Amino acid sequence: MVGDSEFSGKVAIVTGAASGIGAAAARWLDKRGVAELILIDMDKPGLDALGLSCRTKSLGGDVADPSLWKLLERDLPRLDHAVINAGIASNGDIVDLDIATWRKTMAVNLDGMFLSLRTALRVMKRQGSGSVVLTASVSGIKAAAGTAAYSASKAATIQLAKVAAAEAAKYGVRVNAIAPGGVDTGIWDRAEWFAPLVEQHGGRAEALAAMARDATPLGRFASADEVAAQIGFLLSDAAATITGTCLVSDGGVSL
Repeated sequence: MVGDSEFSGKVAIVTGAASGIGAAAARWLDKRGVAELILIDMDKPGLDALGLSCRTKSLGGDVADPSLWKLLERDLPRLDHAVINAGIASNGDIVDLDIATWRKTMAVNLDGMFLSLRTALRVMKRQGSGSVVLTASVSGIKAAAGTAAYSASKAATIQLAKVAAAEAAKYGVRVNAIAPGGVDTGIWDRAEWFAPLVEQHGGRAEALAAMARDATPLGRFASADEVAAQIGFLLSDAAATITGTCLVSDGGVSL
């Protein structure tokens, strides 16, 4: 069980924090007394609208931009926790997939993951402690047609977490990944095919419920808050001997 005051006085970074799982993770840490949150997202107004009670540093920028991380590392004397979550979705069969889409997906989901992780580990290595969680996906474990770029980036994220865990253990840092399945976030609303489904089922909640019944053995998708709590567990001392693992939180999709 995660202690109520365990995160008190700690400094944490969350990427992709303006919405969805990232925003939920920032709120989860804020409610548990974290002293400072460094929040990164392309959507700077979304970061500013979170309304957190702790001290925050909000950076609007691209996680795949090395200069962003160079500046941040220079000004980051301490870091206790990192939620490396920023990512984008893409789809398309391999025969139809253009190289620009492939490269953009890899830039955000993998280059951005590497740069974020490298910065966190450099700071944590100096202090000899820390915990990191990388957001992967069940798509990195179970193959699905039409997801080549996204799935490849998420499979690589899982392996990156394992390699990082093997390297970082000697200086007291844990690294894990989480692989959610369907999660109720705004990503659905940005898909062109979702609006007709909402109309067909008479509402957003009803459309998501219908999708979950068809796709998930448990018959439901996770909420962003549920995934955030699972991330919080992996960050916490309750997971003190857990490193290099991938927590699959998919409602049974990968069975």
